[in-house]
Amino acid sequence: MNEAREKYLAISGGVGGAKLCLGLASILSADRITFVVNTGDDFEHLGLHISPDLDTLTYTLAGLSNREVGWGRQGETWNFIAALKQFGGESWFNLGDSDLAIHVMRTEMLKSGATLTQTTAALTNSVGIKHTILPMSDDPVRTIVHSEGGDLAFQHYFVRDRCEPNVSGFSFQGSERATVSKELRACLDDPALSGVVICPSNPYVSIDPLFAVAEFGDWLQSTSLPVIAISPIVGGEAIKGPTAKMMCELSVPTSPAAVAQHYVDKIDGFVIDERDREWRDDIKALGLETIVAQTVMVTLADRIDLAQCAIDFIRRLNSGN
Repeated sequence: MNEAREKYLAISGGVGGAKLCLGLASILSADRITFVVNTGDDFEHLGLHISPDLDTLTYTLAGLSNREVGWGRQGETWNFIAALKQFGGESWFNLGDSDLAIHVMRTEMLKSGATLTQTTAALTNSVGIKHTILPMSDDPVRTIVHSEGGDLAFQHYFVRDRCEPNVSGFSFQGSERATVSKELRACLDDPALSGVVICPSNPYVSIDPLFAVAEFGDWLQSTSLPVIAISPIVGGEAIKGPTAKMMCELSVPTSPAAVAQHYVDKIDGFVIDERDREWRDDIKALGLETIVAQTVMVTLADRIDLAQCAIDFIRRLNSGN
């Protein structure tokens, strides 16, 4: 295939996935890469529809992300949340003064009848993003964390309770009724689509919600296109978030091989970090093509390098070499 006509799909969760998405957006024009984002983290709070992973990628691609904390907008202030706390309101979920704007606009557009996909397009266009960012579904899917203290809505577990409860599993409320949007369906059916990249996001709560949307999960499992994933585990630890903690509590080894096993029926290739080179043979034994790269992304150059590595890997799988 002519490389200039190749198109790709990237699946992402929050901060870790957004780093690679920025690298992919840096090397592929807007007509050649589409980003599909987890919405299992979405929730309604203070009357607002909040989409944390969509916002993280939006701020990242727009150059607006707060690099100090890894989420929210740069130059943020917190007068609203401080005042809310003073009045005795729910202040466990930090809403910055600037960040409030995107939640208010999304909520108003959804109330007026726009889909989440249409709303996301309008919001990303307004901050100058040319690339397409699609929610995994326009239908509500909510991640539920099964913990030692009972079932928890994801944001209660993740933010309010700071990931402290031990987990025993996850479910995705509404996934059995959810379908992909016509915009995502058109992307999946595009004859120019050349491969799929699963970004280094938490496999249990950032990627599994997308798989739980049957129309998407079934397509991913049956497609003849190469699907590759980048390990979010490096040296036995998660680069970002509670992935390693969750794996321990689920009695799963904190290794890239365990992540590869989790994805094995949906992927063809796996990328591990240089520090995990010893796992390569174990992952190849699962029937997966495996390459070693620098997967820890500190600089923009790191993001671009890993993105190019992922695209080159897909091209190699497509060529059969």
